[in-house]
Amino acid sequence: MRTLAITQNMTVDGSIEMLGDWFDPQGQAEAENSDFLEELHRQDSTADALVLGRRTFQDFRGYWPEQSDDTTGVTDYLNRVQKYVVSSTVSEPRWQNSTVLSGDPAQEVRALKEQQGQDIVVTGSITLCHTLIEAGLVDEYRLFVFPAVQGRGRRLFPEGAEPPELKLLEAKAFRGGVTYSRYARP
Repeated sequence: MRTLAITQNMTVDGSIEMLGDWFDPQGQAEAENSDFLEELHRQDSTADALVLGRRTFQDFRGYWPEQSDDTTGVTDYLNRVQKYVVSSTVSEPRWQNSTVLSGDPAQEVRALKEQQGQDIVVTGSITLCHTLIEAGLVDEYRLFVFPAVQGRGRRLFPEGAEPPELKLLEAKAFRGGVTYSRYARP
């Protein structure tokens, strides 16, 4: 069975909702962040599917395909990876290599996990992440913590949620101040 990994950018105080300017999607191209970009590419090389909720998908679709001068390689990866948008309202995704999953999100993602392939990554998509966590489908959490405090915003685990037991698999710090931790269910 394929690994389903939630990959999130977050603030030190745990917010994954981007309400401020603490995250620059192309900031990875800066020289001091080259080790961060290297890690992103390492993870991309082990993933062949990206699952997004409707809002995150629309945000990505409205931004990344337009980045003709992207030196990070993120645009190229996002254009070629198989993307799945979980939505009951989107009928035509209008982005190459994209498929709409309009059924029950947990059932749809469970079916993707059972197919042959590499890792499946979910990023952003806070409501979808909550659904997948609650359904017990998440195998790994890959968390990039940015040196910023937002003081508000939704979190990966909502208040009152029963967080899963996790085992630390890997941790590292990058020159630009971002830290990374990868956890799995034991």
